[in-house]
Amino acid sequence: MVSSDTTLDNLEVPTVNTIGHWAPAHTAPVFQAHRFGATLADVRRPVHLLFDPERRCMGLGLDGAVYPSASAPASAYPLMGTIPPLYPEWLGDRSFQETHGVRFAYIGGAMARGIGSAKLVIELARCGMLGFFGAAGLPVERVAREVATIKQALDPLGLSYGANLIHSPDEPGLEDQIVDLYLAQEVRRVSASAFTNLTPSVVRYAAKGLVRDATGRIQRRNHVFAKISRPEIARLFMSPAPESLLTPLVQAGLLTTEEAELAQQVPIAEDITVESDSGGHTDNRPLNALFPTILQLRSELEARHGYLRPIRVGAAGSLGTPNSIAAAYALGAAFVLMGSVHQAAVESGLSWEGKQLLAQAGLADVMMTAAGDMFEMGVKVQVLKKGTMMGIRGNQLYDLYTRYDSLDEVPAPTRERLEQTIFRMSLEEVWEQTRAYLARRRPEEVERAEKNPRHKMARIFKWYFGMSSRWPLEGNHDRILDYQIWCGPAMGAFNEWVKNSFLEPPEQRTIRQIALNMMEGAARITRSHQLRTYGLPLPPSHFSYTPVPLDI
Repeated sequence: MVSSDTTLDNLEVPTVNTIGHWAPAHTAPVFQAHRFGATLADVRRPVHLLFDPERRCMGLGLDGAVYPSASAPASAYPLMGTIPPLYPEWLGDRSFQETHGVRFAYIGGAMARGIGSAKLVIELARCGMLGFFGAAGLPVERVAREVATIKQALDPLGLSYGANLIHSPDEPGLEDQIVDLYLAQEVRRVSASAFTNLTPSVVRYAAKGLVRDATGRIQRRNHVFAKISRPEIARLFMSPAPESLLTPLVQAGLLTTEEAELAQQVPIAEDITVESDSGGHTDNRPLNALFPTILQLRSELEARHGYLRPIRVGAAGSLGTPNSIAAAYALGAAFVLMGSVHQAAVESGLSWEGKQLLAQAGLADVMMTAAGDMFEMGVKVQVLKKGTMMGIRGNQLYDLYTRYDSLDEVPAPTRERLEQTIFRMSLEEVWEQTRAYLARRRPEEVERAEKNPRHKMARIFKWYFGMSSRWPLEGNHDRILDYQIWCGPAMGAFNEWVKNSFLEPPEQRTIRQIALNMMEGAARITRSHQLRTYGLPLPPSHFSYTPVPLDI
């Protein structure tokens, strides 16, 4: 126990176990804790943990020479340990970089409606990171154009990328269309999100192209990154594909018999993204409780099925600072995935107005509201609260849906308020717009809604959710109070971290500088943790990192 009047600079070490001696070359050792900063920042060089017998305190040395104690020069210091270089590229699981051909174990999440834009994916790839295009909520034709743009930029360079495959219970045929597109365009990585069960589409994508190589090992062509927040869903993706889904795919000519056979010997996904308290669809689980649970499940399933390759488990949600990135890697994350913070990047598909709102968000400026894509199921999404009324209004609409069986039952004053404040038009006009949209996309829904008043009410209410997610993309200033911006608390943490730095102005927040500073900071904080485990007294300032312009 260190008394309250003991400073870090005069902290004595009661016992010393040395492994040799160290003598400086050009750089003198440092024994004052307040001067450790420059030494700790140089994570790409080995650092020696030293002991000063006269002052009986610990210090650090760079470079120099290590000697056996018996032959050390008189000026040498007792050596307590040496920590090798630490590169940001070494954080996470090295097999992630090897498998996916990237420099860093860092992913840019597939933010829906093209917020995870082609520009963002391309720039992440050029940084040596993996980006997923946000295909959810976009028509297939738009996805095809954006994927073509990404391929044109990255395929000639041999750089990796992916795209989103979102579970679409309202439009089951849409999943198949997207998978058809990805297979035809040779998109080798998909981020499978919002799945509550396995579907034929995701199984088909994972199994297509499975082969045995010359050594008999199963090789996969397509990689599924399953985003999960519950053990029961993780279990599905970490298990082999069930025969009940494979057999119909073979019968339909969508898989070969060999592909189906091999699919029963490997997991559907070898990359699992554990999503904690995040923007959009989330169960608000804390990462430090959820992640170890999924790791334990992974170990059980690997042992049960005898997989020859390990399943990588990465972390997402609440990652908004280098400290949180370092903590995720310390938990055992093979990779990290960023979402909310990337929405504020210059390259994201969000409008300038939306990015300005995000730049003002604090840690508590988020809330849960009804999810438009799973409205009737009562599913919630996390959205930005500050500067917008969308979250409150979304919950009001869901409350009305649960209380009434039709719009005719809604009291006239309430209906009038809806038309004036939320929809800004009569509900009849909303239905006409909705009806026209459904007639083009899902005509059977028109008939169902006109026969079922409650379903019609849901469809009218869902108009607001669809439009509120479109307005922040368009930068519709007249509708800024209705912006639906999916956002988690990581955004507030990020804003606090970059305060008074070059990344504070929204126009400076390029994806390159955000990502590189996250990884550089995580490496430096990890180095501080390493040295503290050796007993080196470190002031709190060494567990923080201020962003600076980087090109590494």
